[in-house]
Amino acid sequence: MLSVLTKFPLIFLAYLAVLLYYCIFDFNSLIALAFACSLGIALYRKYFLLFPILLVLTGFFFIVSIDNHQKMITQAQNVSQIKIIPDSIQVNGDLLSFQGNEAGKKYQVYDTLQSEKEKKFYENLRQNCTISFTGNLEVPEHQRNFNGFDEQKYLATQGIYREIIVTSISKIKTNRGLDLHVLRRSAIVWIQSHFPKPMSNYMTGLLFGYLDKDFEQMGDIYSSLGIIHLFALSGMQVNFFIDGLRKILLRLGIRRDIVDILQVPFSIIYAFLTGLSVSILRALFQKNIKLTGLDNIALTTLILMFVSPKFLLTAGGQLTLFYAFAISMLSHLFISKKESLTEKIHLTSKLKQVIIASSALSLLVLPVLIFNFYIFQPLSILLTIGFGMLFDLILLPLLLTVFLLSLTGLTLNLNWMFKTLEALVQLVDCPFHYPLVLGKPNAIQLILLLSITALLLDFWMQKKLRWLLLCSLFIIFFTCKNPSQPTITAVDVGQGDSIFLKDRFNKQTILIDTGGRLNIPEKSWQKAQTESNASKTLIPYLESEGVSQIDQLILTHTDDDHVGDFLNLADKIKIKEVWVSPGELTCPDFVGKLKKAKIPIHLTQVGDEIPIFNSQLQVLSNGYTGKGDNNDSIVTYGNFYGKKFLFTGDLEQDGEMKLLKNYPNLKVDILKAGHHGSKTSSNPKFIKQIQPQLAIISVGKNNHYGHPNQQTLDTFKKYKVKSLRTDQNGAIKLTEIKGIWRISTVR
Repeated sequence: MLSVLTKFPLIFLAYLAVLLYYCIFDFNSLIALAFACSLGIALYRKYFLLFPILLVLTGFFFIVSIDNHQKMITQAQNVSQIKIIPDSIQVNGDLLSFQGNEAGKKYQVYDTLQSEKEKKFYENLRQNCTISFTGNLEVPEHQRNFNGFDEQKYLATQGIYREIIVTSISKIKTNRGLDLHVLRRSAIVWIQSHFPKPMSNYMTGLLFGYLDKDFEQMGDIYSSLGIIHLFALSGMQVNFFIDGLRKILLRLGIRRDIVDILQVPFSIIYAFLTGLSVSILRALFQKNIKLTGLDNIALTTLILMFVSPKFLLTAGGQLTLFYAFAISMLSHLFISKKESLTEKIHLTSKLKQVIIASSALSLLVLPVLIFNFYIFQPLSILLTIGFGMLFDLILLPLLLTVFLLSLTGLTLNLNWMFKTLEALVQLVDCPFHYPLVLGKPNAIQLILLLSITALLLDFWMQKKLRWLLLCSLFIIFFTCKNPSQPTITAVDVGQGDSIFLKDRFNKQTILIDTGGRLNIPEKSWQKAQTESNASKTLIPYLESEGVSQIDQLILTHTDDDHVGDFLNLADKIKIKEVWVSPGELTCPDFVGKLKKAKIPIHLTQVGDEIPIFNSQLQVLSNGYTGKGDNNDSIVTYGNFYGKKFLFTGDLEQDGEMKLLKNYPNLKVDILKAGHHGSKTSSNPKFIKQIQPQLAIISVGKNNHYGHPNQQTLDTFKKYKVKSLRTDQNGAIKLTEIKGIWRISTVR
């Protein structure tokens, strides 16, 4: 087979295979055009052997695609028992999650633990286990926000098409059989029970690819510094363990060809012990394939497509492959010509060589990175070098040694070292906490970025061309970060409110409320480490739009579903000024949040204006009760490009009638319905008077309050007001194009 493939460049075949992959799994007309043009090049270069291989790949991809569709629509309607995959268990407060198998199908399972004893059972579970239960079988949540997380697609890449929400467990049956999942789980439980945190987190993370939920806060800091990838097992660990195995076997006198054979089963076992992550699989294939440079990564890509067909649908799969390709490309461009990159630009310092190589790698990967995560930390270039050496040369061998010693009964407590490390990371994070927010490139921008970065590295020595390419990159990054169209978006934050107004090129940004969850008192063992709602909804949307600063944040009143994520937002996005009402300052908890945020506060007055959209957002009311409650909501109004907008917070009927009394001639085209469509708001007299054409209802799916109330929906219907709801439509965006507001929804 290899002799056939070497008739043409393997990397060209891999390139065509990737284009074909996306044409079938995630169709885009630009990709289809690129694929057609590339086939034309293959014909011109007489690479005829490509076509039967591509035909085989086409058949395979279609079979996988059809199989995925069939699994989605033919899942069992009822499941009453399931076998737990032990190394997928996560216990977080009173929340339990794991993956399990039943009748050849895989499920994601969630349960709420009922006692501390039950919690300890699952925390210490290190054997196969089957549970009998009653519960609900649900389809995973689809994307709810523009550029937002799609749980359904994510789980489908792991072969999971249904979630199980357990209501009660009737029977637990354990099985003492041993497999690699049990072995990995046993190692994780052993570490967690023998070593303190945070040391145990670093040990499970670096040795077995498992990070506990309580590492989330620290992981967030590593992410903001751009070095969280050091915990994603890949080439560093693979090289360490494979090279270590080979050295030991060779020193024992085993022949090299036998060592090569023994390396294969060791690689398979290691893949299972580290959770079968795609980055580990990629690194193991590269390590075991006896080709070099671009040929190695090309064949690795083709094998991964058969072994893990959905890997390119995940951000992790895209990044691990592109990092490997970028490294191979740099090696091909410079080392194969017996010239290092640093020799080309006349640098001799070893440190400068490393920095230049790392910078070139970061530049190559940057388009794919911001396409998935929208942000970039320039400091990560230096931090990756420093912390990478620390993790690779010191922590990994040290933790392996400590772990092996603990199996003999000798436990070394080095927790002080990891507490010092985390203190150092937090110290570095303070002045560099906010990364560059570059926004999400569209398909055309992504292709241009990839092409120009590759050309820039190839033609770096040609000064005029270099500056032309650098300027081109800057322009494209600028357009990614600063979209040209004004937008108003009702972000789907669940049961809460968050309305974002963005002028063209982000020259003015206003956010009305942040959303948030209601806090329910819990016992200590029930307290879970949970992400804020904004970290999964509002913040990713803002970053995808290139927003690094909110000019004015209007917090309408003090309810948690409107202001609960204020501090979480301030931790990720700079806020220039917070607008509050006098009544909100009577709430001690809310005032405490304002003090903690240390952001300038503007106390709103009726008539206050914020310039935006060649007009102003005007404060019509700064509250009617002076208590920071629903009827104390800040109400704002704006006439933007021919349409009149009214944002009412949680204003209820009494407040609506007072608003009408103060503004008897008020007319509105687009209304943000008060109090999530509750029957306590949207008074029929109010709706009749203001005559809105569209009501936007920000409301959580299947919320406990029954919002929106049917009475409110009937009122809208009676007065011919079209309504859009975030629970049904997802995020709702209005985009101004040539003086016309166009409506788009996620669903």
